[in-house]
Amino acid sequence: MVRIVTDSTADLTNEIASALQITIVPLCVNFGDESYRDNIDLTTEEFYQKLANCTTLPTTSSPSPGNFAEVYDKLGGETDEILTITISSKLSASYQAAVDGAKLRKSKSRVEIIDSLSAVVGLGLIVISAAKAAQEGCNINEVIGVTKSSMQRIELRIAFDTLEYLKRGGRIGTAQAFLGSMLKINPILTIKDGITEGVAKPRSRARALDYLYDFAMSFSHIEEIAIEDANTPDDVENLMNRLSVRLPRERIYKMKVSPVIGTHVGPRVVGIGILPE
Repeated sequence: MVRIVTDSTADLTNEIASALQITIVPLCVNFGDESYRDNIDLTTEEFYQKLANCTTLPTTSSPSPGNFAEVYDKLGGETDEILTITISSKLSASYQAAVDGAKLRKSKSRVEIIDSLSAVVGLGLIVISAAKAAQEGCNINEVIGVTKSSMQRIELRIAFDTLEYLKRGGRIGTAQAFLGSMLKINPILTIKDGITEGVAKPRSRARALDYLYDFAMSFSHIEEIAIEDANTPDDVENLMNRLSVRLPRERIYKMKVSPVIGTHVGPRVVGIGILPE
Protein backbone atom coordinates (compact mmCIF):
# COMPACT_ATOMS: atom_id res chain seq x y z
CA MET A 1 0.00 0.00 0.00
CA VAL A 2 1.15 3.53 -0.77
CA ARG A 3 2.09 5.34 2.44
CA ILE A 4 1.30 9.03 2.80
CA VAL A 5 3.57 11.52 4.56
CA THR A 6 2.80 15.15 5.35
CA ASP A 7 3.99 17.85 7.73
CA SER A 8 2.28 19.12 10.85
CA THR A 9 0.86 22.24 9.17
CA ALA A 10 -1.88 19.99 7.73
CA ASP A 11 -3.38 20.28 11.24
CA LEU A 12 -4.56 16.66 11.21
CA THR A 13 -5.55 15.17 14.54
CA ASN A 14 -3.79 12.05 15.77
CA GLU A 15 -7.08 10.18 15.33
CA ILE A 16 -7.36 11.11 11.64
CA ALA A 17 -3.69 10.34 10.97
CA SER A 18 -3.92 6.97 12.70
CA ALA A 19 -7.13 5.92 10.95
CA LEU A 20 -5.74 6.77 7.51
CA GLN A 21 -2.15 5.66 8.20
CA ILE A 22 -0.72 9.12 7.56
CA THR A 23 2.77 9.86 8.87
CA ILE A 24 3.27 13.42 10.11
CA VAL A 25 6.69 15.10 10.20
CA PRO A 26 6.56 17.95 12.74
CA LEU A 27 7.77 21.49 12.31
CA CYS A 28 9.01 23.27 15.45
CA VAL A 29 7.97 26.38 17.35
CA ASN A 30 10.69 28.18 19.27
CA PHE A 31 10.25 30.31 22.38
CA GLY A 32 13.70 31.80 22.85
CA ASP A 33 16.14 28.91 23.24
CA GLU A 34 13.38 26.37 23.86
CA SER A 35 12.23 24.39 20.83
CA TYR A 36 9.02 22.35 20.74
CA ARG A 37 7.92 19.83 18.13
CA ASP A 38 4.55 20.78 16.73
CA ASN A 39 1.70 18.98 18.54
CA ILE A 40 4.15 16.58 20.16
CA ASP A 41 5.98 18.61 22.79
CA LEU A 42 3.40 21.40 22.85
CA THR A 43 -0.38 21.32 22.37
CA THR A 44 -2.43 24.13 20.88
CA GLU A 45 -3.83 25.03 24.30
CA GLU A 46 -0.37 25.11 25.89
CA PHE A 47 0.95 27.20 22.99
CA TYR A 48 -1.66 29.93 23.35
CA GLN A 49 -1.07 30.07 27.10
CA LYS A 50 2.64 30.62 26.46
CA LEU A 51 1.90 33.13 23.69
CA ALA A 52 -0.27 35.21 26.02
CA ASN A 53 2.52 35.41 28.59
CA CYS A 54 5.60 35.85 26.39
CA THR A 55 7.31 39.19 25.79
CA THR A 56 8.98 38.13 22.53
CA LEU A 57 7.01 36.40 19.80
CA PRO A 58 8.02 32.80 19.03
CA THR A 59 9.56 31.71 15.75
CA THR A 60 9.10 28.54 13.72
CA SER A 61 11.43 26.18 11.90
CA SER A 62 10.88 23.53 9.25
CA PRO A 63 11.84 19.87 9.59
CA SER A 64 15.36 19.01 8.52
CA PRO A 65 16.08 16.79 5.50
CA GLY A 66 17.27 14.23 8.03
CA ASN A 67 13.84 14.20 9.69
CA PHE A 68 12.25 13.26 6.38
CA ALA A 69 14.98 10.74 5.51
CA GLU A 70 14.37 8.99 8.83
CA VAL A 71 10.66 8.69 8.03
CA TYR A 72 11.36 7.41 4.51
CA ASP A 73 13.72 4.76 5.83
CA LYS A 74 11.23 3.63 8.48
CA LEU A 75 8.35 3.41 6.00
CA GLY A 76 10.66 1.75 3.47
CA GLY A 77 10.46 -1.39 5.57
CA GLU A 78 6.69 -1.45 5.08
CA THR A 79 6.09 -0.26 1.51
CA ASP A 80 7.71 0.28 -1.88
CA GLU A 81 5.82 3.53 -2.56
CA ILE A 82 5.78 6.72 -0.47
CA LEU A 83 4.03 9.98 -1.33
CA THR A 84 4.85 13.14 0.62
CA ILE A 85 2.53 16.15 0.42
CA THR A 86 3.77 19.34 2.08
CA ILE A 87 2.66 22.85 2.90
CA SER A 88 3.12 25.40 0.12
CA SER A 89 6.79 25.97 -0.67
CA LYS A 90 5.98 29.70 -0.73
CA LEU A 91 5.10 29.56 2.98
CA SER A 92 7.68 27.14 4.37
CA ALA A 93 10.92 25.30 3.60
CA SER A 94 9.28 21.94 4.39
CA TYR A 95 8.89 21.00 0.73
CA GLN A 96 12.59 21.48 0.02
CA ALA A 97 13.48 19.55 3.16
CA ALA A 98 11.28 16.68 1.96
CA VAL A 99 13.02 16.71 -1.43
CA ASP A 100 16.48 16.82 0.12
CA GLY A 101 15.50 14.11 2.60
CA ALA A 102 14.63 11.76 -0.25
CA LYS A 103 18.21 12.11 -1.51
CA LEU A 104 19.56 11.11 1.91
CA ARG A 105 17.41 8.02 2.43
CA LYS A 106 18.87 4.53 2.51
CA SER A 107 15.56 2.90 1.61
CA LYS A 108 15.04 1.80 -2.00
CA SER A 109 11.33 2.64 -1.90
CA ARG A 110 10.03 5.05 -4.52
CA VAL A 111 9.47 8.47 -2.95
CA GLU A 112 7.45 11.21 -4.64
CA ILE A 113 7.01 14.70 -3.19
CA ILE A 114 4.22 17.15 -4.01
CA ASP A 115 4.08 20.84 -3.12
CA SER A 116 0.40 21.28 -2.19
CA LEU A 117 0.45 25.07 -2.65
CA SER A 118 -1.88 25.03 0.35
CA ALA A 119 -1.82 24.79 4.14
CA VAL A 120 -3.95 24.11 7.24
CA VAL A 121 -7.37 22.56 6.48
CA GLY A 122 -6.72 22.89 2.74
CA LEU A 123 -3.58 20.77 2.98
CA GLY A 124 -5.35 18.52 5.46
CA LEU A 125 -8.15 17.65 3.04
CA ILE A 126 -5.71 17.13 0.16
CA VAL A 127 -3.76 14.67 2.31
CA ILE A 128 -6.94 12.93 3.47
CA SER A 129 -8.07 12.40 -0.13
CA ALA A 130 -4.67 10.89 -0.99
CA ALA A 131 -4.70 8.61 2.05
CA LYS A 132 -8.19 7.34 1.24
CA ALA A 133 -7.11 6.54 -2.32
CA ALA A 134 -4.11 4.67 -0.95
CA GLN A 135 -6.32 2.65 1.40
CA GLU A 136 -8.58 1.78 -1.52
CA GLY A 137 -5.59 0.12 -3.20
CA CYS A 138 -4.55 2.75 -5.73
CA ASN A 139 -0.92 2.66 -6.87
CA ILE A 140 1.28 5.69 -6.39
CA ASN A 141 0.61 7.14 -9.85
CA GLU A 142 -3.13 6.92 -9.21
CA VAL A 143 -2.76 8.50 -5.77
CA ILE A 144 -0.74 11.33 -7.31
CA GLY A 145 -3.59 11.86 -9.78
CA VAL A 146 -6.12 12.03 -6.94
CA THR A 147 -3.87 14.47 -5.08
CA LYS A 148 -3.51 16.81 -8.04
CA SER A 149 -7.26 16.71 -8.64
CA SER A 150 -7.85 17.68 -5.00
CA MET A 151 -5.32 20.51 -5.29
CA GLN A 152 -7.23 21.95 -8.24
CA ARG A 153 -10.60 21.73 -6.47
CA ILE A 154 -9.79 22.65 -2.86
CA GLU A 155 -11.47 25.75 -1.44
CA LEU A 156 -10.34 27.38 1.79
CA ARG A 157 -11.48 30.33 3.89
CA ILE A 158 -9.96 31.53 7.16
CA ALA A 159 -11.48 34.16 9.47
CA PHE A 160 -8.92 36.27 11.37
CA ASP A 161 -9.15 38.63 14.30
CA THR A 162 -5.93 40.32 13.21
CA LEU A 163 -3.38 40.05 10.40
CA GLU A 164 -0.56 41.32 12.60
CA TYR A 165 0.90 37.85 13.17
CA LEU A 166 0.94 37.07 9.44
CA LYS A 167 2.62 40.40 8.80
CA ARG A 168 5.31 39.86 11.43
CA GLY A 169 6.01 36.36 10.16
CA GLY A 170 6.29 37.49 6.54
CA ARG A 171 3.44 35.24 5.36
CA ILE A 172 0.86 37.90 4.58
CA GLY A 173 1.16 37.68 0.77
CA THR A 174 -1.31 39.75 -1.25
CA ALA A 175 -3.46 40.20 1.88
CA GLN A 176 -1.05 43.06 2.62
CA ALA A 177 -3.66 45.28 0.93
CA PHE A 178 -6.05 44.58 3.82
CA LEU A 179 -3.78 46.13 6.44
CA GLY A 180 -4.82 49.68 5.66
CA SER A 181 -8.46 48.92 6.43
CA MET A 182 -8.18 46.68 9.49
CA LEU A 183 -10.19 48.93 11.82
CA LYS A 184 -13.21 47.01 13.11
CA ILE A 185 -13.03 44.24 10.52
CA ASN A 186 -12.46 40.50 10.76
CA PRO A 187 -10.72 39.70 7.46
CA ILE A 188 -11.34 36.50 5.52
CA LEU A 189 -8.33 35.05 3.71
CA THR A 190 -7.71 32.14 1.39
CA ILE A 191 -4.56 30.58 -0.09
CA LYS A 192 -4.22 31.01 -3.83
CA ASP A 193 -1.24 29.83 -5.86
CA GLY A 194 0.54 29.04 -2.62
CA ILE A 195 0.23 32.42 -0.86
CA THR A 196 -2.38 34.12 1.31
CA GLU A 197 -4.91 36.37 -0.35
CA GLY A 198 -7.70 38.53 1.09
CA VAL A 199 -11.24 37.77 -0.07
CA ALA A 200 -13.68 39.59 2.27
CA LYS A 201 -13.86 42.18 5.05
CA PRO A 202 -16.74 41.40 7.44
CA ARG A 203 -17.21 44.14 10.04
CA SER A 204 -17.71 41.89 13.06
CA ARG A 205 -16.76 38.43 14.24
CA ALA A 206 -20.39 37.30 13.98
CA ARG A 207 -20.48 38.37 10.34
CA ALA A 208 -17.16 36.62 9.70
CA LEU A 209 -18.60 33.36 11.04
CA ASP A 210 -21.75 33.91 8.98
CA TYR A 211 -19.48 34.31 5.95
CA LEU A 212 -17.89 30.91 6.63
CA TYR A 213 -21.33 29.33 6.97
CA ASP A 214 -22.58 30.89 3.73
CA PHE A 215 -19.37 29.83 2.00
CA ALA A 216 -19.92 26.20 2.97
CA MET A 217 -23.60 26.28 2.05
CA SER A 218 -22.80 27.66 -1.41
CA PHE A 219 -21.55 24.25 -2.61
CA SER A 220 -24.20 21.96 -4.06
CA HIS A 221 -22.12 18.81 -3.62
CA ILE A 222 -19.35 18.34 -1.06
CA GLU A 223 -16.89 15.44 -1.11
CA GLU A 224 -14.99 16.43 2.04
CA ILE A 225 -15.28 19.25 4.58
CA ALA A 226 -13.13 20.25 7.56
CA ILE A 227 -13.35 23.01 10.17
CA GLU A 228 -10.59 24.12 12.51
CA ASP A 229 -10.01 26.74 15.17
CA ALA A 230 -7.12 28.17 17.14
CA ASN A 231 -8.54 28.58 20.65
CA THR A 232 -12.25 29.21 20.11
CA PRO A 233 -13.93 25.76 20.21
CA ASP A 234 -17.37 27.28 20.86
CA ASP A 235 -17.28 29.03 17.49
CA VAL A 236 -16.53 25.75 15.73
CA GLU A 237 -19.27 23.93 17.63
CA ASN A 238 -21.80 26.59 16.67
CA LEU A 239 -20.68 26.45 13.04
CA MET A 240 -20.87 22.65 12.99
CA ASN A 241 -24.35 22.75 14.52
CA ARG A 242 -25.53 25.15 11.82
CA LEU A 243 -24.00 23.05 9.05
CA SER A 244 -25.41 19.79 10.45
CA VAL A 245 -28.81 20.76 9.05
CA ARG A 246 -27.32 19.83 5.70
CA LEU A 247 -24.28 17.73 6.55
CA PRO A 248 -24.16 15.04 9.26
CA ARG A 249 -21.64 16.03 11.94
CA GLU A 250 -19.73 12.80 11.40
CA ARG A 251 -18.93 13.93 7.86
CA ILE A 252 -17.20 17.08 9.11
CA TYR A 253 -13.54 16.72 10.07
CA LYS A 254 -12.77 18.76 13.16
CA MET A 255 -9.19 20.01 13.41
CA LYS A 256 -7.07 22.30 15.59
CA VAL A 257 -4.63 25.01 14.50
CA SER A 258 -1.19 23.70 15.44
CA PRO A 259 1.31 25.75 17.48
CA VAL A 260 3.42 26.41 14.37
CA ILE A 261 0.42 27.70 12.43
CA GLY A 262 -0.75 29.59 15.53
CA THR A 263 2.55 31.47 15.56
CA HIS A 264 1.68 32.97 12.18
CA VAL A 265 -2.09 33.40 12.45
CA GLY A 266 -2.51 34.44 16.08
CA PRO A 267 -5.49 33.65 18.33
CA ARG A 268 -9.22 33.31 17.59
CA VAL A 269 -8.81 32.01 14.04
CA VAL A 270 -11.47 29.80 12.46
CA GLY A 271 -10.92 28.07 9.12
CA ILE A 272 -13.04 25.92 6.84
CA GLY A 273 -11.91 23.75 3.94
CA ILE A 274 -14.16 22.33 1.23
CA LEU A 275 -13.37 19.69 -1.36
CA PRO A 276 -16.26 19.88 -3.85
CA GLU A 277 -17.33 16.78 -5.75
